[in-house]
Amino acid sequence: MPYSVIPVTPDTIPAAVAIWNQVVEDGVAFPQTEPLTLDAGAAFFAEQTLTAVAVDEDGEVLGMYILHPNNVGRCGHIANASYAVARHARGRGVGEALVRDSLKQAKAHGFRVMQFNAVVATNTVALHLYEKVGFTRLGVIPKGFRLPNGTYADIVPQYIEL
Repeated sequence: MPYSVIPVTPDTIPAAVAIWNQVVEDGVAFPQTEPLTLDAGAAFFAEQTLTAVAVDEDGEVLGMYILHPNNVGRCGHIANASYAVARHARGRGVGEALVRDSLKQAKAHGFRVMQFNAVVATNTVALHLYEKVGFTRLGVIPKGFRLPNGTYADIVPQYIEL
């Protein structure tokens, strides 16, 4: 099934917020613990270099990403992104469409590297996708992510040159 990845619009913000909140509520990928309200989500998405959504041929929003600098100043050429796919759309290639688009957009926005600081080691689907796309693992930070049950999982920082 083909997906289009487009910049978020006022019409797609509610779906993007809902999908973001699903990942926050799952508690196994994002560091955030509180869901976004619609207003807070709109403001948060507007602060990013780019917020984009993946839509199917019927216009249903199935996933989203945010793209922004990983740091400032002398490290401002390094991008960071976060991806969220609706629960019912996972395993259908939406995440890959989002990642590939974000890499193109990062380069178009002048970034030279994409770095992920905290990919949770138990998120094997994401780790496999990043490997497939060409990311390099930088190592492991033991017990760097607190899971909802109070245990800790390793995180696997990684990067790719654009």
